[in-house]
Amino acid sequence: MPLANGCRRAARSAALVLALGCLVAPAAAQEPRAQEPRAQEPRAQEPRAKEAEAQADPGTLRICASERQPPLSLRDGSGLENRIAAAVAEAMGRKPVFVWLDKPAIYLVRDGLDKKTCDVVVGLDSDDPRVLTTKPYYRSGYVFLTRADRDLDVKSWADPRLRDVGHMVVGFGTPAEAMLKDIGRYEEDMAYLYSLVNFRAPRNQYTQIDPARMVSEVASGKADVGVAFAPDIARYVRESTTPLRMNPVPDDTVRSDGQRMPQSFDQSMGVRRDDGALRTALDAGIEKAKPQIAAILKQEGVPLAPASN
Repeated sequence: MPLANGCRRAARSAALVLALGCLVAPAAAQEPRAQEPRAQEPRAQEPRAKEAEAQADPGTLRICASERQPPLSLRDGSGLENRIAAAVAEAMGRKPVFVWLDKPAIYLVRDGLDKKTCDVVVGLDSDDPRVLTTKPYYRSGYVFLTRADRDLDVKSWADPRLRDVGHMVVGFGTPAEAMLKDIGRYEEDMAYLYSLVNFRAPRNQYTQIDPARMVSEVASGKADVGVAFAPDIARYVRESTTPLRMNPVPDDTVRSDGQRMPQSFDQSMGVRRDDGALRTALDAGIEKAKPQIAAILKQEGVPLAPASN
């Protein structure tokens, strides 16, 4: 929210990920991060022959990966979390083998890891209770997104200008949506937000606004402010021909009723709860691959926060 982050996306997103039903903390992900929706999703694909063969090969690392989670996971392996997973596998001395599922990353634990068609999910919140998580390999959070050529350098949900700006674009089931409701302008933006998903209601099905669309809405001026999990949008912000700025949403954000709304999240990899040996090996690989991970995050333009543990 972040990759499968159930509280943030929704991942990573943390997960978020990545995201449905997770308003207090985000992904897969935050958001990530998350009860899985009761939507009737297509069944997980059976692993391809090459991937099935890798199950018995200790020289490979079978990575659960979504074909539908840009820019974190892309079928050509160029997604942010794909690249990080490959770097860690290589640091472990293993060949990365991606086991692709044609569904959003929020389903990777249920339809990939739990069914043992793959062995590790990347981009989960470090406190995801469904899995054993590795030590965090980075921490990031939600950001306010605005055009750099406009005098709207928002840095807090307490900014009074947020009540009067034009449209705001936020992800469904995220801390940003909760705060949009809290400042009393959700009804004003609701029809606009649903129009970005062709009025497909997120009730009982996984529905999310495409991160690239969120960025384009702000860049084009159709929305004055966006609020998103930074890893979900950083690539598109970097590639935008219209200069944009990202300001981190403060971690001390609170709702009007005094409830804290965490905004940044440690990102980890997750394995089955009985696979402590693989977690230990992944921790060692993450430590060894730290320089490569840092370089990937810098190249993607992901703003980082200090890891909490």
